[in-house]
Amino acid sequence: MNPPFSVIFLTTLIGVGQGLFLALFFGQSYTLLEHIPQETGKFYAIGSLIAMVFLIGGLIASVFHLGRPERAWRAATQWRTSWLSREVIILPLFMFFVFLYGVLHYFEINPSVFGTAAIPEAGLTIVIGSLGVIACIALFVCTGMIYACLKFLQEWHTPLTPINYTLFGMASGCTLAALYAQQQQSPLLGHMTVWAIILTLTVFLTRSASLIRNYRIKYKSSLRTAIGVRHSQIQQKAQGSMGGSFNTREFFHGKKASFLKSVKWIFMFLVFPVPLVLLGAALVNPDAGILFILAFAIQYIGLLFERWFFFAQAKHPQNLYYQTI
Repeated sequence: MNPPFSVIFLTTLIGVGQGLFLALFFGQSYTLLEHIPQETGKFYAIGSLIAMVFLIGGLIASVFHLGRPERAWRAATQWRTSWLSREVIILPLFMFFVFLYGVLHYFEINPSVFGTAAIPEAGLTIVIGSLGVIACIALFVCTGMIYACLKFLQEWHTPLTPINYTLFGMASGCTLAALYAQQQQSPLLGHMTVWAIILTLTVFLTRSASLIRNYRIKYKSSLRTAIGVRHSQIQQKAQGSMGGSFNTREFFHGKKASFLKSVKWIFMFLVFPVPLVLLGAALVNPDAGILFILAFAIQYIGLLFERWFFFAQAKHPQNLYYQTI
């Protein structure tokens, strides 16, 4: 496939925003156990604002992928059968919960919802945050299933696709949360950093599993199945046209196999070992803010390479015909 950069930025930016919100909410939930001092409402409010910036940035990026932006609202009409329509519906719902979560914290509005018998701190912000978590997980699933549901693209048609989308977003968001906690001198710093390391290690395992699976794929489509001829030796001499077309531009990246392989090793290096080393060093020296900045910046750049590779690796069956010149 030909990787659209608008979708690359859309999925990575929104993923960071989702992961940051999850880190903030579970950080607040952790403080309710009284293991560490509770943070101020403004800490969660500013964090929610940062998450909203990433989410809005992803929405802006998506506009550049639309041929007719004025008809974008129609994408939500097929929610019964389309994962894209479900994503379009859930994304603004999730953004609403993030916004409301931040506003309640900023104005310190946190009345008890379940009465005096419940934990006093488990008030309205926890309820809204829990709804936000549900919407966030649903959004991760919808985004991943947009690609995983396509049976003819065998590289994507696996449960590992939505799993990796979820874990990449959580890992990058948690790395950003660690950076934010360090800048705010938050007692949640150690908690955020440890979870960023754990999630990065976890997604390393699942992404490696998907790479191994895709390397071993036995493709169901071939020239023989395409034209219904079972001859053992079939050679295609031309694609039937002398110029490019929509099919040749949109369904093939046009790069050599060596280029694709180099991108794979670049993202494997930038997303996993480098941030892990930096975060590990940051645990030893939490006052070194540059370590957290580098960890997030390098990991996000690596995610851009990873998402490009994700799209480029998928081999559309139509390329059996259109890419032979």
